[in-house]
Amino acid sequence: MMEDNYIKKVLVIGGGAGGSMAAITASQCGADVTIIEKNNRIGRKIMITGKGRCNLTNNCTIQTFIDSVPTNARFLYSAINRFTPQDTMNFFENNGMPVKTERGNRVFPQSDKSVDVVDTLRKVIKNQKISIVQDNCISLIIENGIVKGVECESGKKYFADSVILACGGKSYSSTGSNGYGYVIARQAGHNIITPKPSLVPLVSSNDFCKELQGLSLKNIAIKVIENLSKKVIYDDFGELLFTHFGMSGPTILSASAHMKKMTTDKYSVIIDMKPALSEEQLDNRLQRDFSENINKDFANSLSSLLPRKLIPVIIRLSDIDGETKCNAITKQQRRNFVKLIKGLEVKISGFRPIEEAIVTSGGVCVDEINPKTMQSKLVKNLYFAGEMIDVDAYTGGFNLQIAFSTGYLAGENSV
Repeated sequence: MMEDNYIKKVLVIGGGAGGSMAAITASQCGADVTIIEKNNRIGRKIMITGKGRCNLTNNCTIQTFIDSVPTNARFLYSAINRFTPQDTMNFFENNGMPVKTERGNRVFPQSDKSVDVVDTLRKVIKNQKISIVQDNCISLIIENGIVKGVECESGKKYFADSVILACGGKSYSSTGSNGYGYVIARQAGHNIITPKPSLVPLVSSNDFCKELQGLSLKNIAIKVIENLSKKVIYDDFGELLFTHFGMSGPTILSASAHMKKMTTDKYSVIIDMKPALSEEQLDNRLQRDFSENINKDFANSLSSLLPRKLIPVIIRLSDIDGETKCNAITKQQRRNFVKLIKGLEVKISGFRPIEEAIVTSGGVCVDEINPKTMQSKLVKNLYFAGEMIDVDAYTGGFNLQIAFSTGYLAGENSV
């Protein structure tokens, strides 16, 4: 039996968003906390999120949040209610980092600098007198079904009353989340749902994507079609980017989370480049443009309608000779052209590698974790936080909030 004044020791493996929040919370609950982090500083992955701006949460209701989690949303009810998006915003603002809410309720540092998020976490960790050890955890020390500590690559053993695994997934392995946390979890008997990329760029078999490399389309609408059933499985509005391999950008990354059991040409993305206009309105617009350019070649009449880089591709796909005079274009050709602008089809042949994904889908099976505490159901005093758990969400700050919420719950219950 422990004395009343006994200070519990907690080890947190991984200094990302989930690990940092777990460490801070455990420390604020009175524990003596040590973070073991393989990198020379915490928060490497946080630094590159949101294109270096760090979309740290989403300023939405609990129900909207849950609706934005396609994988094991129910598992997160306790965590997200215990530490809400508002709690995350308050945490950073109370520690000297103002935040702002943008389109889609996305929350960013007011400075637009992800380094401020990392620096705020570091400041609180320092103020809480949390130790940070640079080492690489390679195994758990377990006795009689109870975790007692960890062994590291350096040969050192660290002992504690509780261990929180917050090692990340497999995405962005250059930041340190190389999937080794799954190996450690397996040592404790946990099943790992096979990691797959989520929120990942898409590869296309269409040659024109490479031709359009670097072109960003804003204020477009997309639909993801399952080609066999012709069913629309996702739609969105916003921005996309053509790349040498296919497409990326916010709408595409979100769309990827809905593409299950990916196979070549199973899905197509349909792009509406003029979603504000109906087909009839766009047809009227074209008629006006053609009237103003009546003696011009078709190829030279589209500069006010489409980005310059897109024009040669669209002309080729339209089967209208670019040298055709505007006054010679038939009504049917014009209507077909309208349908092309409102419905450019890009065939999807696969995902980019998991290393390029923003988050990992898969990880430690949620059936083996107590959702109210984040404690392992298999090994006592072992907890999990963040991306290594089999939960993932859409873009918009949801995944970082999952890390903060599960980290908070794990930290609070580890003491």
